[in-house]
Amino acid sequence: MKIHEYQAKGILARYGVPVPRGQVAGTAPEAEAAANDIAAPVVIKAQIHAGGRGKGGGVKIAKDPAEAAAIARDMIGMRLVTHQTGPEGRIVRKVLVEETLPIERELYLGIVLDRTQAKPVFMASAAGGMEIEEVAARSPELILKEAFEPDAGLAPFQARKLAFGMGVPAASVSGAASAMMALARAYSGVDASLAEINPFVLTRDGRAIALDAKINLDDNALWRHKDLLELRDLNEEDPLETEASKYGLNYIKLDGNVACMVNGAGLAMATMDIIKYAGGNPANFLDVGGGASAEQIRNAFHILLSDAAVKAVLINIFGGILRCDTLATGVVEAARELKVKVPIVVRMEGTNVETGRKILRESGLNFTVAEGMKDAAEKVVRLAQ
Repeated sequence: MKIHEYQAKGILARYGVPVPRGQVAGTAPEAEAAANDIAAPVVIKAQIHAGGRGKGGGVKIAKDPAEAAAIARDMIGMRLVTHQTGPEGRIVRKVLVEETLPIERELYLGIVLDRTQAKPVFMASAAGGMEIEEVAARSPELILKEAFEPDAGLAPFQARKLAFGMGVPAASVSGAASAMMALARAYSGVDASLAEINPFVLTRDGRAIALDAKINLDDNALWRHKDLLELRDLNEEDPLETEASKYGLNYIKLDGNVACMVNGAGLAMATMDIIKYAGGNPANFLDVGGGASAEQIRNAFHILLSDAAVKAVLINIFGGILRCDTLATGVVEAARELKVKVPIVVRMEGTNVETGRKILRESGLNFTVAEGMKDAAEKVVRLAQ
């Protein structure tokens, strides 16, 4: 689950990471009042779930409260387009009004899970303010890494090592190290899948502050954090993904025209790969899970076909807990109920596979049964075209 910058900073502040003074505003008068409280000049930052806001016109400086109100009035309601939103952009519904800072240097801090080490890894770089992917591609030596145990957190010696490695002045090492250890505590404390501060700034008066913040929360751990569920902003999520979550379906919308329905995340990834290999483009990732019922299959079908870009559907199921006859029954019922007009290619193997194929053949509907994954991918791509 993604959250907004102001929400991420609220979490970081609770764990002891220094953040700028700021207030969130949903209207121009609220932004003006916030600028009065904070004392201008202030920075007005559009709040959407995407980076690159400054380049898109979503970050501006206001020299006084009146200008803060004018900027907020223009920004709230605008469709902000960045390299992460795609051409459709995102509607800005709130802005963050923050104090300006005397910035001396910009650094990068981030934490992700390193699956090869089975530990979180803390990344730090002197190349702050840049996309970390660009830094990794052009100058990988600038990215410093320290793995740590989630329960123990980032050790003081690791934090100091990273600070010195980034060239932090001796006078600011203590503050920077303290902030890094606090970031590690926040990452583990809220069960994040990503925590990032870019830029992490050193000010001319010796402070170390998180100028920006991004936190992604692990959906599988949200049952332990009921309070964090309140941070979810459905306006920032794809409507189909939101609908899928109601039925316990793992769905992510993509930009292709071949819809995929698969049981198991690994098989779903392999299915998307083989569609690309066959010259097609997947329209989604959809894992119905190992124990899906006929009703869940119908719900999944409804979500797939709600995407107007879909020109064909590939169903790729290995029947184990989800038996092939259960799948076939759900698919036939959904196709009849929804009056499906797009071609459907089905590849099934596993428990009750012959019964499942018989249900499809005797349905009277136009299903294409494939013999294997390669055959299925080639057929569905050809039908989609």
